[in-house]
Amino acid sequence: MGQYDEGYSIGTKDTMWLARERLAEKLSSEIILSKNPSQTFRSWREQFGISQHDLALQIGVSPSQLSDYEKGRRKNPSLNLMKRVINGLIDLDEKRGAPTIKKYSMDLQDEAIIDMADFTVGMNPSTFIEVIEGTLQSDSDLNGEDYIHRPIMGYSIVDSILAILRFSSLDYMRIYGRSTERTLFFTKVAYGRSPMIAVRAHPIKPAMVVYIQPEKVDPLAIKLARLERIPLVSTELDPDELSKRLRKLI
Repeated sequence: MGQYDEGYSIGTKDTMWLARERLAEKLSSEIILSKNPSQTFRSWREQFGISQHDLALQIGVSPSQLSDYEKGRRKNPSLNLMKRVINGLIDLDEKRGAPTIKKYSMDLQDEAIIDMADFTVGMNPSTFIEVIEGTLQSDSDLNGEDYIHRPIMGYSIVDSILAILRFSSLDYMRIYGRSTERTLFFTKVAYGRSPMIAVRAHPIKPAMVVYIQPEKVDPLAIKLARLERIPLVSTELDPDELSKRLRKLI
């Protein structure tokens, strides 16, 4: 979908890159902080399903050197060698279709959804806006026709930066829960172009979009909301307070 105002792009490449980096950090911290680093390293190598021989070839050491380390016959490797070992595991995983990286990327995607719930009865949009102390930025299309009429059946509070970095178009569907008649809240919004571009690009549309504490609402975001006939709202309440208020409505 390209580069947007916040300087991030939406796509599988970004998602995989971030998943790789986070997985590398996880391996490093667990191995270094472990009471038995050699055993922890071996456990991770086995989770990746990579043999000592293949890993040794990947990083340019002998299989016996890795074997001695895993059995505790050698001192802990240098940080440089540890970095090569971790990158070697991840590089080999990528060559095999990235099964381990993809497994951990699913955990990262969940972090982008801060809160999510569905209502048993649809809420009047105007009442919903009052509850969140919202300010309408766009409530009519380019012809001036009012479109605040879709009942609100649920909400999702999404970290916009994490979602942009980690969500593929398929992952985007997960924020809709049981109904598309819901409000999508976006945190960490600078000007609001990226969230509305993402909404416009996807065939399924929410009943309302709300920016949480935006620095400013860009005119392009307002125009996109009007084109899509989606009420665009901003609120100065923080995510915790919004969750507290919205949970009382369930």
